[in-house]
Amino acid sequence: MGAVPDARSGPIRTPDQRLRVFVSSTLREMAEERRSVRSAVEGMHLAPVMFELGARPHPPRELYRSYLAQSDVFVGIYGDSYGWVAPGEEISGLEDEYRLAPRAMPKLIYVKSTHTRDERLQELIHRIQEDDTAAYLPFEDPAQLGEQVAADLATLLAERFDESRDVTAEEDATSSLIARVPVPYSTTIGRERDIADLCGLLQRGEHRVISLIGPGGIGKSRLAIESAIAARRLFPDGTYFVALENVLEPGLLLPTIAYTLGIRDNGEAVLEERISRALEDRDVLLVLDNFEQIVDAAPVLVRLYTVAPSATFLVTSRVVLRIRGEQVYDVRPLSVPAREAPGTLDRAAGSAAVDLFVDRAQAAKPSFALTEENAGAVMDICRRLEGLPLAIELAAAKVRMLTPVGIAERLRTTLPLLTAAVRDLPERHRTMRATLDWSVSLLSAEDRALLEDLSVFAERFSVEAVEALGSGRVWDGRAIDGLTALIDGSLVKQTEVGGRTVLSLLAIVREYALGRLKERGDADHMRAAHADYYTALVRRDAGELRSASQASTLAALSIELANLRAAVRHLIYTDRLDDAADFAWSLLIYWWIMGLFGGVRVWMLELLGKEQPIRPHSRAVAWFYALWGEMWQHPSEEVVAGLAECVRLFTESGDEDAAAMALAARATARVQLPRPDIETASRELDDAVERLHRLGNGWGEAITRVSLGRVAWLRGEPEAALAHFRRASEVAESGGDLFTRSVAGNQIGRLLLVGGKTSEAEDFFRRTLVDSITLHHDEGVAYGLEGMCAIAAAHGDAHRAGALSAAAAAIRHRIGVFDVEAFTVHEISLDAVRRAQPDAVADGERTGAELSVAEAVALALPDADASVAHAVAHW
Repeated sequence: MGAVPDARSGPIRTPDQRLRVFVSSTLREMAEERRSVRSAVEGMHLAPVMFELGARPHPPRELYRSYLAQSDVFVGIYGDSYGWVAPGEEISGLEDEYRLAPRAMPKLIYVKSTHTRDERLQELIHRIQEDDTAAYLPFEDPAQLGEQVAADLATLLAERFDESRDVTAEEDATSSLIARVPVPYSTTIGRERDIADLCGLLQRGEHRVISLIGPGGIGKSRLAIESAIAARRLFPDGTYFVALENVLEPGLLLPTIAYTLGIRDNGEAVLEERISRALEDRDVLLVLDNFEQIVDAAPVLVRLYTVAPSATFLVTSRVVLRIRGEQVYDVRPLSVPAREAPGTLDRAAGSAAVDLFVDRAQAAKPSFALTEENAGAVMDICRRLEGLPLAIELAAAKVRMLTPVGIAERLRTTLPLLTAAVRDLPERHRTMRATLDWSVSLLSAEDRALLEDLSVFAERFSVEAVEALGSGRVWDGRAIDGLTALIDGSLVKQTEVGGRTVLSLLAIVREYALGRLKERGDADHMRAAHADYYTALVRRDAGELRSASQASTLAALSIELANLRAAVRHLIYTDRLDDAADFAWSLLIYWWIMGLFGGVRVWMLELLGKEQPIRPHSRAVAWFYALWGEMWQHPSEEVVAGLAECVRLFTESGDEDAAAMALAARATARVQLPRPDIETASRELDDAVERLHRLGNGWGEAITRVSLGRVAWLRGEPEAALAHFRRASEVAESGGDLFTRSVAGNQIGRLLLVGGKTSEAEDFFRRTLVDSITLHHDEGVAYGLEGMCAIAAAHGDAHRAGALSAAAAAIRHRIGVFDVEAFTVHEISLDAVRRAQPDAVADGERTGAELSVAEAVALALPDADASVAHAVAHW
C-alpha cells in the first residue's frame, strides 16, 4: 500500500473524543467484511461510523454529510456490486459517499479480488486509483481485510500524532472548540445577521449572560451553536456546550456543567468552588441549551460569573432568566415573502425561509428545484408556517410524496383548523404545534405510536433500546421500518457517537410526542418500561466495570447518561425506591470513576425525603451517597457514625461486599477528621481489604489498598506505603481496572522519585499517563505529566520540565483541582533545575501553558509508539 494520504488538520480531537472512521460499502454484499472492519476499528479504541439502516426510498445525502462532517478517516470497501441507485438519481449511495468525502480527509480504499465486478463500480475504482488523496489496496477475504485496516490506521495515527506536535495556535483554537460543540446536522440558512449581532455582543463583553429567547422550533439551539463557532477566537480558553434538555432538577445544573467541563465530582470539594476555580481567569464561553426547565437555578450563574468575570454564558430558553447581568436576545423567525408579493422565482429567491425550504427539500429529494411553476406554492408554505425553521423543515421533508402545491393546499385547509384547537397557546407555539400535528398525521398509525413511545427516551437512544420497548406495542417487530419513516420525516435524527448508531428527538418534538402519549394514557406504562430496560442494562453491564472492558463500558454508559438519569428519576417519582437504590448502587464504580457523585446525592436525598418504608439496604445506599461528600467537605464524628450505620445496615441485609466498602469509607472519614484517628483507620482499612479480597471484589480491594498506602504515607512509612500501592496496582491490573492502576501507579512513581529510583518511576508515569488518556481522566493526566516533569528535571532537561509542569498546571486549572500534596514531588525536582537553569525553565513554562493535551503528551512521551497514538485519538 502507498503512503497514507496527507491531511494536516492539527491534533486529533472529535466531539466524543475518539477518532471516527467512516466506513463506506454496500450493506448486504459486504456484511462480513463490514463486521471485520468494525472489529478492527473498535479493537484500536476508535469509532466506526457505519450507516446501517439500509436502502431508503431516497438517497439520504444530508445524513451522509452529517456523518462525514464528524469523521476523520474514510474507509471504502468495494466488491462486486455498484449499489442501489435511487429513483431520480444518477449514482449510487456508494459513489455518493465517496464524492462527498472532503478532499483533505484521508481515504483508505480496499478492493476485493473478483472477476464479476459491475462495470460502473469498475469505473469508480479507476477514478479512485487516479485520486492522489486516496490509498488503494486489494484484499482476498474479511480476515485479511481486518488486519490490513488495523495496520493502515495505526500508520495513519502515528503520522497524525507526530503532526499534532506542530499544530498552529489558530488550528488549536478551532480544534478545541470543535471538540466540545456539536456538529449541526445540516447547513444553517438565514441567520447571518443574527450570528453577526451575537458575535458583536460577545465581543463587547458587556454582558455576562446572553439569553436567546424564543418559542420551540425557532432555531435557538442552532443559532447558539453557530454563534459559538463564529466567535471562537474571542474565547481562547475554550467553548463548551452544556445540554440541559433532560436536566429537570435545578440541583443538577452544577453537576451537569462540571461534567461538561471535565470536572470530576468526587465529593472532595464543593462543586461550585471547583467550577469557580476552573473558570477563574479563563476566557471561556459556556452555551447552556434549554434552560427553561431549570430557570429557578438561574441565580447560580450570577454566583459563577461573579467569581469568574472572564467567563461568558450563552443561554437558550423559552423564558427570560431575569437575573442581573442578563442581555435578552429575541430570536425571530426567518424572513418570509410579503403577502402581496407575486409568486415569482425572483421574489421567492429573496426569502431566507424559502431558501431553507429549498435546501431541505433537495436533501429529501435531490431532483427538487425551485421553479416559476412552484415558487408561489413554496412562498405560501413559508408564510403559513410563519418562518419557523423546524416547521419549514418538516414541510420540506414531504416533497418525497407531495408537490409544493399539494403541501400548500393541505396546509391551507388543515393549519387553520389545527391552530384553532390550541388557542390557549401563544401564536407561534400554535403554528409549531399545528405543523407537528399535520406532519404526524401523514404517518401510519404504527409510526405515530412509535414516535409517541420514543418520547420517554432522554437525549439519545439506541435501536436496541427501541426494540426492547416494543413488546406488546402496535409497532412491535417493525422498529427499523418505523424509525426509517420517522427519520425520513425529519422527526427523528440519526448520527454516530463513539462508534454506535444513536437516535434522538429534538426537544420540541419530544415534548409534543410526550403530550400525545399522555393524552393516550400510556405515558406511565412506557416510562416504566423505559426504567425497566435501563435497570436491566445496568444489571447486565455494571459488572464489566470491574473487567478489561472497563474503558469501553464507561464510554457506553456515558452515551446513556441522560437515560440513566431519567430511569432513576422515574423510579423515585413512582415510589419504586428500593429499585432506585439498587440502580444507584450497581453503578457505584461508574459514578466514582466519572465523578458523578453530586447528581446521585440529589436523587438519594430525594429518596430519603419520601419518608416511605424502604429496605435497610436501600437506606444504607442512600445514606452512603449522601454522606460521601460530607466526609470530605465537612468531616465530623457524625459523618463517621453515619457511615458506621451504613456498615450495620448493609451487614444486616446480608450484603457483605457493600458493608466492606462502607467500612473503608468510614476509615477514610476518620482520616479527614480535624484530629485524625490514623490507627483506627488503618485497622479498618486492613479489615476492609481482607473482606473484599475474600469476596473476590478486586476493584474494591485495589481502591482500598490505595487508601491504605496513603495512610501509611501519612504515618511516615514510605516502604509500607509503596508495598500497598504495588499490591493495589497488581490487583487492578489482573482485573483490567485501568482507573485504579493509574491512581496506584502515580502514587508508586511519586514514592520511587522520593527514593531516587528515577528510571523505575519513569516506567510507572509512562504507563499511567496512557491509562489516564484511555479513560479520558484529566486529573490522572495531570499527575502523569507532573511525574514526567520530575523525570525531565532529574535528567537536567530544564525546558521540557518547565513545559510539562505548566501543561499539568493548565489542566488542573481547567478542572478546578488544586491539590497541594500533588505538587510536592515534582516541584522539588523542578526547583532544583530552576536554580541551575532559570531561563530555560521559564521559557519552558511559557511554552507549556499553551500546549494542548495531545501536545503535552507528545512532549512527555517523545518516543511514543502507536498505542499512545491510539490513546490520544481516543482522547
